[in-house]
Amino acid sequence: MDQSQDLLRRPVWRFIDQSAYGPGFNPIHSFAADDALCTAVGAGKSPSTVRTWVHHDTVVLGIQDTKLPFLKEGIQVLKDFGYHVIVRNSGGLAVMLDEGVLNLSLIMPDTEKGIDIDRGYEAMYALVRRMFPDQMIDAYEIVGSYCPGSYDLSIGGKKFAGISQRRLRKGVVVQIYLCVTGSGAERAAQIREFYEAAKQGAETKWVYPDIQPDVMASLAELIGIDLTIEDVIVRFLHSLKEIGGPLDAGATSPFEADLFDGYLDRMVERNERAFG
Repeated sequence: MDQSQDLLRRPVWRFIDQSAYGPGFNPIHSFAADDALCTAVGAGKSPSTVRTWVHHDTVVLGIQDTKLPFLKEGIQVLKDFGYHVIVRNSGGLAVMLDEGVLNLSLIMPDTEKGIDIDRGYEAMYALVRRMFPDQMIDAYEIVGSYCPGSYDLSIGGKKFAGISQRRLRKGVVVQIYLCVTGSGAERAAQIREFYEAAKQGAETKWVYPDIQPDVMASLAELIGIDLTIEDVIVRFLHSLKEIGGPLDAGATSPFEADLFDGYLDRMVERNERAFG
């Protein structure tokens, strides 16, 4: 077993499923939840945890996006498309969440030596390859995609997923968004309109993507089979159990609930500052 898969081996994985909470599930809560879980896991108060989550009609901006010169105009474009807009508590750039996008969080304690950042990415990459063993899935930056990164996951040069990491108080969160159903190109075209309105050709300190919608697709489009969010969660849990060890369905603890309240307040304040 390579080191990336070894990272997934845990005495137990607690499974928290928030994939079916519906349109009323505020995405700000998800980012606060991962911070609370990360802190609890890092402190040794909670076991390693996997969380599944879905949000409807939301564009999540990175901190860099809030520096766009015409941000209000860009946000209005997204609102006209019917999206809520929030800013997350980490770097990176805009991503789109809807009922066809599954988010997965792997939350682990950092080791005394520290988990090398690439090992976290490789662990998630290994899981996705195990979930879809008949597909040739690559990991490299897809130029022209939204929120591009060195661990964009693609099939035939078309991106369907992006991986990010967050480290907090001796914990590590590895997050992935998987575009399961719907049109990847349509999502990308709407994000492109956001950047066009928010940048308007101005010179900027940060580099923003020149989005080419045809380099993005959903898994259903790429694989050519009917997939559901539930199908992919089952594949994910089965693969994690094979590689990583036993699963235990669980809920958050009172300790985590207290942490969550504090992190939620921070997320709300961050968004008020960004959009105030």
